[in-house]
Amino acid sequence: MTLPIRNVAIIAHVDHGKTTLVDALLKQSGIFREGEDVPDCVMDSNTLERERGITILAKNTAVKYGETLINIVDTPGHADFGGEVERVLGMVDGCILIVDANEGPMPQTRFVLKKALEKGLRPIVVVNKIDRPQAEPHSAIDKVLDLFLELGADDDQCDFPYLFASGLTGFAKEQLEDESQDMKPLFEAILRHVPPPVGDVNKPLQLQVTTLDYSEYLGRIVIGRIHNGTIRMGQQAALVTENGTIVKSKISKLMGFEGLKRVEMEEASAGFIVAVAGFADANIGETITDPNEPQALPLIKVDEPTLQMTFWVNDSPFAGQEGKLVTSRQVRDRLLRELETNVALRVEETDSPDKFLVSGRGELHLGILIETMRREGYEFQVSQPQVIYREVNGQPCEPYELLVLDIPEEAVGSCIERLGQRKGEMQDMQVGANGRTNLEFVIPARGLIGFRGEFIRMSKGEGIMNHSFLEYRSLSGDIEARNKGVLISFEEGVATFYAMKNAEDRGSFFITPGTKVYRGMIVGEHNRPQDLELNVCKTKQLTNHRASGGEELVQLQAPVDMSLERALEYIGQDELVEVTPKSIRLRKMAKKLAKR
Repeated sequence: MTLPIRNVAIIAHVDHGKTTLVDALLKQSGIFREGEDVPDCVMDSNTLERERGITILAKNTAVKYGETLINIVDTPGHADFGGEVERVLGMVDGCILIVDANEGPMPQTRFVLKKALEKGLRPIVVVNKIDRPQAEPHSAIDKVLDLFLELGADDDQCDFPYLFASGLTGFAKEQLEDESQDMKPLFEAILRHVPPPVGDVNKPLQLQVTTLDYSEYLGRIVIGRIHNGTIRMGQQAALVTENGTIVKSKISKLMGFEGLKRVEMEEASAGFIVAVAGFADANIGETITDPNEPQALPLIKVDEPTLQMTFWVNDSPFAGQEGKLVTSRQVRDRLLRELETNVALRVEETDSPDKFLVSGRGELHLGILIETMRREGYEFQVSQPQVIYREVNGQPCEPYELLVLDIPEEAVGSCIERLGQRKGEMQDMQVGANGRTNLEFVIPARGLIGFRGEFIRMSKGEGIMNHSFLEYRSLSGDIEARNKGVLISFEEGVATFYAMKNAEDRGSFFITPGTKVYRGMIVGEHNRPQDLELNVCKTKQLTNHRASGGEELVQLQAPVDMSLERALEYIGQDELVEVTPKSIRLRKMAKKLAKR
């Protein structure tokens, strides 16, 4: 098969329109039949991705443009899923950098772009969403050039081609004055500026595993690019593992990509991105090669985790009531299975068989894992997230993040003050014409734990917060923890309106009347720094006398909605989040309760 090929990755900041732009390319390449129902964000196939409007897993698709096969890889924009970005860049020869015409390059653009420039890729810049009000396309291009220079791009990379586009409307053009028609200019730019893959068909086979998938029918499927040689259906091949051992096996299935579907192939040669079944123990970064001349490619290096939390088997009084999978063996097996596809994750066993130390790239990364497990029917508990310290040149160091806030003017003072208390240092402040201000901070990662909830309150829900890992620096000293105590139930039962109404002046509740509670469960936030135990199950004493004012309507304040992310940010060191398929509860650790 001697089709001309282009392998290209799409990289951008969260919400700058990567997945929508891929939708437009797919629709205009004739992949879908006429009249076929095409969902929005076709590349975001995972339920959590659709709900949150973010891309978590890097995906592959391929479109034909003329006689050329263009392999497109959609990558996540969050630093928490940076493990995906780093792997994928090894599969491609060029990339499309998408930048919002209004926001310009953001912290995450910086993270992904730095990785692409280090790999020597020359990006095609697409200024997206130019049809929106307040769009400043030329200003966005200037900011991108500044960012390229800041990241140390060479002269060739700085002389990048750029286009103006709207993924939603489905057009791209080279000049703003041009007519808005279709995505043809972007297809042409890919053919012109992305080099065809380099590889020798006559050399021994070398295929690097960059993504893993699983099929009930085929077992483990490895996805990767063929760097050299040719792979054929049914042939014998060898896997060179991480520690250098060679495992021989037969290629039981060979598939290529066509639109969103995988199509069976008889053979594929250097430059193709393929999915291969037959290697049950293949891991990311390893090489599938010729069994007679095994030659491994360099292993893929992924940034180390910066955050860790402990997963506990659920030992609360309500354990096993809502989930099907509750034992330590089931939780352990699930975490180890996640390691097979989630490269940036680490799982360590502790001295207790009921606890597992799980490390990841950020709260979102670990939060997605917890939410996925809970939807699969698992029941467990997690502790407060902790940053991972490292020694650099003999000095203890901690991870620092670059934080960018886009907030209304009236929230500037309170945000600067609060970030100062959390050891943040302001680097830049820009006041926009639309009554909004852009703040840039460098802050220890632990200073951001629990900040999102406060930020939403301070900006009245109108602020935008983005952060990405910067580097390890020396320790910044103590950071003030949560300054309010919690309300704790001291007996098991059902919360009553009567008891909650009487305790309402003590703080705000996380539960509603009728919620089942147990001793040690956190039911609300105290309005003072210390914790307070109270009885939320107390019922009204009934008498033979009719109460005066019985007709009056008495209402409780609305409870604070504790989502999973908010609960993880909220808990203290002696507290846990109990996660079940139906509930998210906060509780004190059992040992602490025994002492109370």
